[in-house]
Amino acid sequence: MNRRDALGVLAGAGITGLAGCLGSDTSGSNSDVTTTDTTEQSTESSDTGDLPLVVETLDAQGSSAGETHIPVEGTPTVLDLFATWCAPCVAQMESLRTLHEEFGADVAFVSVTNERLGGGLTMDDIRGWWTEHDGNWTVGHDPESSLMRAVRAGGLPYLVVFDADGEVTWTHRGLASEANLREAIEAVR
Repeated sequence: MNRRDALGVLAGAGITGLAGCLGSDTSGSNSDVTTTDTTEQSTESSDTGDLPLVVETLDAQGSSAGETHIPVEGTPTVLDLFATWCAPCVAQMESLRTLHEEFGADVAFVSVTNERLGGGLTMDDIRGWWTEHDGNWTVGHDPESSLMRAVRAGGLPYLVVFDADGEVTWTHRGLASEANLREAIEAVR
């Protein structure tokens, strides 16, 4: 295990102990947070940032260097906010891979990290993590955390499902079950 991996494990363990994996519901419940009134959600989101936002995309497995809008215009979109040091983010990748294979022709999948480069983290590290965990869709980088603020992400992983009109229909903080995420995707495609 190299130094970066060891530090990631230690940081992940510390965060897990302190914040319930940075995404678990602090009430002890891991239930999904479902937004049924999208008008209210849109109003809330506009207080912290305007969507769509443009995010830099990486040249990585399944992704091309450039930019993408979040949400993707005219397409239902699954947004996954992650970090390379986040253990639950690794676990979330399994469900995302399965659902991308199932719905990827009809729904845009975009994963975005807000990690800042430097201090031992490089863009190649992010690409390597992406490949190691079999990401095969668009991956982006938002070091200013504009996207996290816009969707009011309270931890990682954080998932958002948008309908084709760009309205938030479902959000989840923490590790989401594949069944719940599938249901949210089926509702917008």
